[in-house]
Amino acid sequence: MALIVQKYGGTSVGDVERIKNVARRIKGMVDEGNRIVVVVSARSGVTNDLIARAKAITPNPDEREMDRLLACGEQETIALMAMALESMGQKAVSRTGAQAGLFTDSLHTKARIVKITGGDILEKLDEGYVVIVAGFQGVNELGEVTTLGRGGSDLSAIAIAASINADICQIYTDVDGVYTADPRIVKKARKIPVISYDELFEMASSGSKVMQARSVEFARKYGVVFEVRSSFNNEPGTIVKLEVPSLESLVVSGVAVDKNQTKVTLSELPDQPGVAAEIFESLGKAGIMVDMIVQNIGRGGKANLTFTVAKDDASKAEQILNEVSGKLGCKVSLTGDIAKVSVVGIGMRSHSGVAGTFFKALAKENINVQMITTSEIKIAVAIDLADADVAANLLHEAFGLDGDK
Repeated sequence: MALIVQKYGGTSVGDVERIKNVARRIKGMVDEGNRIVVVVSARSGVTNDLIARAKAITPNPDEREMDRLLACGEQETIALMAMALESMGQKAVSRTGAQAGLFTDSLHTKARIVKITGGDILEKLDEGYVVIVAGFQGVNELGEVTTLGRGGSDLSAIAIAASINADICQIYTDVDGVYTADPRIVKKARKIPVISYDELFEMASSGSKVMQARSVEFARKYGVVFEVRSSFNNEPGTIVKLEVPSLESLVVSGVAVDKNQTKVTLSELPDQPGVAAEIFESLGKAGIMVDMIVQNIGRGGKANLTFTVAKDDASKAEQILNEVSGKLGCKVSLTGDIAKVSVVGIGMRSHSGVAGTFFKALAKENINVQMITTSEIKIAVAIDLADADVAANLLHEAFGLDGDK
């Protein structure tokens, strides 16, 4: 008998029939003797619909009220899932994020987990219930509803699995595992059977949409083994854990593309200590994540600073930077026609020539590189948005990842 946390995404519970199908899958696993906790997202399209309604009222809705509004999507799903299981003769009980003991800070719409207790989940499991938890949401110290940002249901599932010491956490989605690249972009992409936390974290932070980067980081920190698999079949997915077998010949594990990037340029900045600190501290206080950063060498007491932020944060970043620019006397410009393309692999730690292969592949199609960042297991570049798909295919082939589908 295993203690399993399962997470089902919005597509998996998109309508009544799909909710019933998931309920049948859950009941089957309970009948086999397993104890099951289910974390669910809002039904596909519901969150976007709620956001659209809010913005129809005001273009800049209050973030506290947005959290209150968006939490409704998952609460609808947990109630429907509980009803579906009960109709099949399986005891089930729904719990909000707060009732599951998921406590966060007070950064609305992008809250971070500060404590997870599990609430009464273990007690309910002992009584024979399936416990269904609303993903994506928690509660702060004031008792206010908070949300964890896009992909937050993955994080909820991993956190709950850690809190109750689950044997495994299964992330059910509309894809059947982690691929060497997005199959919609790279037709020869292949499913990866096992991948390390570090590799998946870099892929997720580089634009791969299979898992939220924060979820992988949390799993790595607390040693939660999880599997990414499809809710539409029973095929094995991709296991994610600390240590994975590696082949000496395998340098790169995957290629990631992020088209949700905006490039920000601050020109004519005072070339003096403390300027960059003031800029990034202001963005950090607003919960805006900064990715690639390049600063030009100062001339005549002035310098240029360029970095990227998520498109979703571009408007807020521009507002903050316009305020900062007034103090610093610099100019602010934004462009959203870029993409970030990355290659990731633990084999990069012990192989030379990776950068040469990377840039030679892009040069074949005259793809110009605007910005570059690297880590021990990643090379990432910012390029024109129009070149993103071609670049991904070139790199996938250059590093020997193409396979027969």
